[in-house]
Amino acid sequence: SLLKARELEKDELRPLYMDFQATTPMDPRVLDAMLPYQVNYYGNPHSRTHAYGWESETAMEKARKQVADLIGADPRETVFTSGATESQQYCVARFYKAKKTHIITTQTEHKCVLDSCRILEAEGFEVTYLPVKNNGLIDLKQLQETIRPDTSLVSIMTVNNEIGVKQPIKEIGHLCRSKNVFFHTDAAQAVGKIPINVNDWKVDLMSISGHKISGPKGVGALYVRRRPRVRIEPLQNGGGQERGLRSGTVPTPLVVGLGAACEIAQQELEYDHKCVTVLANRLVQKIVSEIPDVVKNGDPDQRYPGKIRLSNCLFFLKWESLLMALKDVALSSGSACTSASLEPSYVLRAIGADEDLAHSSIRFGIGRFTTEEDVDYTVEKCIQQVKRLREMSPLWEMVQEGIDLKSIKWTQH
Repeated sequence: SLLKARELEKDELRPLYMDFQATTPMDPRVLDAMLPYQVNYYGNPHSRTHAYGWESETAMEKARKQVADLIGADPRETVFTSGATESQQYCVARFYKAKKTHIITTQTEHKCVLDSCRILEAEGFEVTYLPVKNNGLIDLKQLQETIRPDTSLVSIMTVNNEIGVKQPIKEIGHLCRSKNVFFHTDAAQAVGKIPINVNDWKVDLMSISGHKISGPKGVGALYVRRRPRVRIEPLQNGGGQERGLRSGTVPTPLVVGLGAACEIAQQELEYDHKCVTVLANRLVQKIVSEIPDVVKNGDPDQRYPGKIRLSNCLFFLKWESLLMALKDVALSSGSACTSASLEPSYVLRAIGADEDLAHSSIRFGIGRFTTEEDVDYTVEKCIQQVKRLREMSPLWEMVQEGIDLKSIKWTQH
């Protein structure tokens, strides 16, 4: 009983979770689907000589179809991986390196895509990092002008993980197809949240992550188009699983969880989107009504509503100060992969935000399990702490007196 009391006390001290871009809690229905394959149905899905293997293989293929159905693909085009980061590494460019050595991506891609491009540059590829407009969207005309005869791949994220903007993926896909260029999209933040059809969009490769859609961590998928055929080099060789594209025993419990998460997301996509939209509007409106001159980053219309980034150069607070003050709410200043850095977000810098604006930015993530009470509590605490910290700021006092801080020439003493 004492141990139980201590556990309850720990739970009470845990902060409210508002960082759904970083990860999502597993849906209990997903756990229910996974448990039998953790305990009773433990066969290797690649063992073709007995019932244990057949059971697991059947479950694996069911999950493959569930993933494919969510994005409008053929199950044979789905390759299981450890997550979106691994999926980004399966580079079609290496397969066609003898003929084409040019790649196009954007300056606002996830860090794993940007780092992969830098590795390819070291291997002799030329990479063009397209700028984005101030609303976070690419310029389609500029993309068209950047495509060259030796361009093999365009890689552009569907929904940005920091500012939530939704790129014109269908238009990009059709442009790439007309130019005979392969098109990859990182859809980790989009799958299960917006309607997706890889055939309508003319996508050739798509990266998917389980833990972004209330599924298990450590599993994801890569969509690889069959017609017209896309050829990629495997990252690891071995037993030839996943048609030789991703060797290694497929972890049945994890892929069952991924499949269940995709099926649930497909069933509840419209409902989830409506709920998230209402909650996001509630959060933004309440903050804007209490804190003047708040800037909502990214295009106001072409976006997924559950990913909100608010900035205000008049906060006169560094995001570290505000996050430390909001200890009972789990928020972030940007991608989990860059959360240890004190540098301002490269995504905000790419859309033209100056350093003050970028340094005073907070990211709010809303998901399936967020409630109105969660939003109201977050807003109340945020407003309370901003006002308290502003009262302590001499810079805020100067602004109240009408002083333009940008006109001051600061000197070191």
